[in-house]
Parts: sequence; C-alpha cells; structure tokens
Amino acid sequence: MKKILASLALLGLLSACTLTIYPDDVSLRVSFDVALSNVITRFEPDRGQGSTYYVGDEVRFIITLSQPGYITLVATDPDGRTYEFEHGVYLEAGTHILPLPQMRHRYVVDYPTGKQIVRAIYTDSHPTAASFQGVYTREQFDERLRLYFNESYTETRDVAETYFYIYSY
Repeated sequence: MKKILASLALLGLLSACTLTIYPDDVSLRVSFDVALSNVITRFEPDRGQGSTYYVGDEVRFIITLSQPGYITLVATDPDGRTYEFEHGVYLEAGTHILPLPQMRHRYVVDYPTGKQIVRAIYTDSHPTAASFQGVYTREQFDERLRLYFNESYTETRDVAETYFYIYSY
C-alpha cells in the first residue's frame, strides 16, 4: 500500500496535477490545471470530521494556516446545492475558530439532512466578487474553482475539504 501511495504521489508531481487521498474512505481525486500549496494544514468542524449535528445546532470550524491570507467557505448540501457562506475573511497564520467573535454571526445547520461537505478556499490576495452558487458536479465545482482563482489573481492557493452529518430530532 505504501508503494502504491508513493507511486501515486510521484505521478502527481510529475504530471503537475493535484492528488488528494482521503484516508477514511480510500477514494482518490485528481484535479488538473490548479496547482495548490500546503497552506491549510487543518480544517474540520468543532466536533471533528464526520461528526453529527442536528438541525438548529451551531457549527464552528477549526482552521490552521501556515501563512496569512483570505479564506472563503463553501458548503454543498446533501441535495447538491452549493453556496458560499463566508467570503474573503482575512486570517493570520495559526489556528482559528470560525466564525471569529468579531464576525457577529453564527453558522447554524438547517435542512436538508444528510452529509454536508464544506470547503475552505485559501488565496493570498483578496478574492474578487466571484462566488459559488448553484448545483455542481465535482468537475463543475473544480472548473468554478479554477475560475475563482484566475479572477482573484492569486499565486498561492489551497483548498481543504471536510464533512459532517445533519440529522433532525
């Protein structure tokens, strides 16, 4: 298994693609044309990745950055609807819990129930007004992400993904 992972990582480096391996579900994702940096070193809900929240619960996100920059949070609901719920928040390097106290709002989970995917998108320059809104396949989301990075004129960029489950009482 280690040889396979090493080979895949080497292939990713040689082909200028981004290779993401999710250890808990042994899936593999390759995205082309978007070179990412290792800036986001931790991103997860406050109860941990794969945790449970109930409709009406508040969720917070723990994020660690290796350098300062801007974070945009994008959620994909269990029904496939994708939307941006935080845009271009500047964070210093280090660990943060979002939302920050000065943001004066909360992230409260709501319907539909099921698996909620959240992505943290990092840029080293303030992102443009471009946003995420709609229903995307994985490929369409990746294409929208490339456009987002291009419109932001960012040189350093990163994406981290986490998930949790929403249930009703």
